[in-house]
Amino acid sequence: MANWNDPQPRPGFGASPSLDGRTAGQVSYDMGLRRHMLSIYNYMASGVLLSGIVALLFARSGMAEQMMYSPLKWLVMLAPLGFVFAMSYGANRMQTSTLQMLYWGFAVIMGLSLSTIFLVFTASSIATTFFATSAAFAGLSLYGYTTKKDLSGFGTFLLMGLVGILVAMLINIFVGSTVLQLVISVLGVLIFAGLTAYDTQMLKNQYYQLRGTEFVGKAVVLGALSLYLDFINMFQFLLSFLGQRD
Repeated sequence: MANWNDPQPRPGFGASPSLDGRTAGQVSYDMGLRRHMLSIYNYMASGVLLSGIVALLFARSGMAEQMMYSPLKWLVMLAPLGFVFAMSYGANRMQTSTLQMLYWGFAVIMGLSLSTIFLVFTASSIATTFFATSAAFAGLSLYGYTTKKDLSGFGTFLLMGLVGILVAMLINIFVGSTVLQLVISVLGVLIFAGLTAYDTQMLKNQYYQLRGTEFVGKAVVLGALSLYLDFINMFQFLLSFLGQRD
């Protein structure tokens, strides 16, 4: 998840105002920011689409059902974590092209992991939940991008909530409580909804620090990964209590 601060750009001394009252520097900054964020959204959306196609094809081939009853399922379940850690902590040592390949590889592996939802839930409920998640994500991300309120203070709170959910999920593996699972799902949706707005604002703020540097290309990929994780987790938690089972 993104975690940067953003001092707003200040016009330089003697800068010429444009017709709408902004300086030429501000106009250039705004255009660059829009291009940067659009690149992030394009990468994120393309990754989600790739995962969805892989998941659907893998499920329809019958291989997803075979995987569920083989040790391979643990590799597919845990591999995405390996990609996330490698990209997050190795970005400084990687070239942008390497980071991009890892992102697409991550999207494919996530597709394999997500394929099992087609064996549990009906296709119509998956589609309905996906579009509901897409609408919620768009609204929350737009809020994070446009709001003047500083959301950085929510970061620690949301991360603590995320850790709490992970602990509760581990406990529920042994307890098997349907009530606890419902609580986890509801809280999961709320936490990742908050993270969507928070991460969007942090990614927007990051551009001020990185514009003009060679790291900006890597930041696009890492930003897409951050928003991808927010979207997919919100979708999965929402599906767990809204989806209709076969």
